[in-house]
Amino acid sequence: MHFPRLPDWLVYSAVVSALVVAAIGRREVADAPAPPPAPSLEGLALGPASPFDPAIVVKVPAKSDPGSGTAFSIADNGVWLTARHVVDGCKQVALIVAPGRGVAAKVHLGRRGEAAILTTQGGAPAMPMGLTLPLRRGDRAFHPGFPQGRAGEVTSRLLGRENMVLHGRAAHTEPVLVWAEVGRTDTLVGSLAGLSGAPALDPAGRVIGITIADAPRRGRIYTTAPETVTGLLKSTRGAWAGFAQGEPITTENYGRVADSLRRDLRVAQVSCLKA
Repeated sequence: MHFPRLPDWLVYSAVVSALVVAAIGRREVADAPAPPPAPSLEGLALGPASPFDPAIVVKVPAKSDPGSGTAFSIADNGVWLTARHVVDGCKQVALIVAPGRGVAAKVHLGRRGEAAILTTQGGAPAMPMGLTLPLRRGDRAFHPGFPQGRAGEVTSRLLGRENMVLHGRAAHTEPVLVWAEVGRTDTLVGSLAGLSGAPALDPAGRVIGITIADAPRRGRIYTTAPETVTGLLKSTRGAWAGFAQGEPITTENYGRVADSLRRDLRVAQVSCLKA
């Protein structure tokens, strides 16, 4: 009995297929498993400042007219914090304690950094400090003060770190925290000028930074990095209110809490006269 002769192409195909299968079977397979999906940045611990952080450029204008900002108490005997550019170059600085009434303040500036200390005769209840607390992306902050020279407040969520490059007077670069604005006083529209120097408070009412700038078109708020403020406080060798009581703050009550802080002068308006 004779089997039919197979076509040459079929024989060659079978041989090639057998060789391919044998080669594949001998090949080493050392594939790594697929990486897990990238986690959401929200909730991740904020790392230390780095020169590789994104940079933002801010021009600090020369003071040619009287201006105003915000300050807050950190010691009952009359010690306050504010943003450096609010008081730098001022001939006279005063804290407004009532309509038409101010208390003269002395200014202490560190070598660099967007933070400044004011001292007055007599003071207000101190704000509790939380500068050593760990921060995470997505953390919420509240900024009570005097935007546009009027009582107002803003709430924000932490995005991360940036390096702020300041041009003009005392030009320098320093690490800052960048926040996304997520809420504000109903009647407040436009720039947050005048909120500079306001405390950035965590939901427990503790100070975690100083508000120093905003970018209205981007919806961003910038605050000092914790190390900027702690460095300035250490240089003055003062006693600060780490033990002071804070009031819990939420998105539902932050307007009422801000009103209370201003009423008690724990948060006060700063007036700067031109040099």
